[in-house]
Amino acid sequence: MAVTAAADPATSRPDRPDAAPTERVFSLSVVVSGIRCFLAYVLFPWLLPAAGIASGVGSGLGLTIGAVAIVFNVLSIRRFQRTGHRWRWLITALNSGIIVLLTVLMVIDLNDLL
Repeated sequence: MAVTAAADPATSRPDRPDAAPTERVFSLSVVVSGIRCFLAYVLFPWLLPAAGIASGVGSGLGLTIGAVAIVFNVLSIRRFQRTGHRWRWLITALNSGIIVLLTVLMVIDLNDLL
């Protein structure tokens, strides 16, 4: 007769989502924020104008990508908090800091457009 181990109710948490998708959402939010910074600070102000194209489109695109990045950061915070991940407070602080920086950058971009 085979002996099967019963799940320990203290360690099994069926009400909590898996941590792997949570970490993917966090990674995606950081990647989107990084792409926004690359576009706003390297590609549009330096590389494309040096090639004689796309001068002046960085601010508009920065606003759009910044808004998308903020949405992904908020989704990451929500997912980490919902799963009870062991790094949820560190990730929340990191994402919150990124959101603050993105908001400042979006205000600067908006000021450049106006």
